Amino acid sequence: MAIIRFILGKIILFFNWLFTPKGMVRSPEQQASVDALSSSLTLYHYEACPFCVKVRRAMKRLSLTIDTRDVKREPSAKEQLLAGGGNLKVPCLRIQNDGGEVEWMYESGDIIAYLESRFSAPSAS
Repeated sequence: MAIIRFILGKIILFFNWLFTPKGMVRSPEQQASVDALSSSLTLYHYEACPFCVKVRRAMKRLSLTIDTRDVKREPSAKEQLLAGGGNLKVPCLRIQNDGGEVEWMYESGDIIAYLESRFSAPSAS
């Protein structure tokens, strides 16, 4: 089973590389604003997880610079996810609000909807 998972993971990553989406084009000022807003976000993921790839593709389409942490390869990321989010489930978006409160969002569809609602407008302010 591990071999099948490994092969499927490599196929997913290959097709993700082959069909990489184009990023949204913003003015330098708008992109700087988006970068500042997205600096409070962290995506916990597995490299070859299809749902994680789906979220990372949405990030690419929206030209978002979000810190990513691979839970399989970084033991500290795994500990942070378990301590903060409570579940070892990916993808998970850590959202730190302006008041310092932290929210952990699971489910790729919810994460993508959140990112699109917050960052899809050209002004994204």
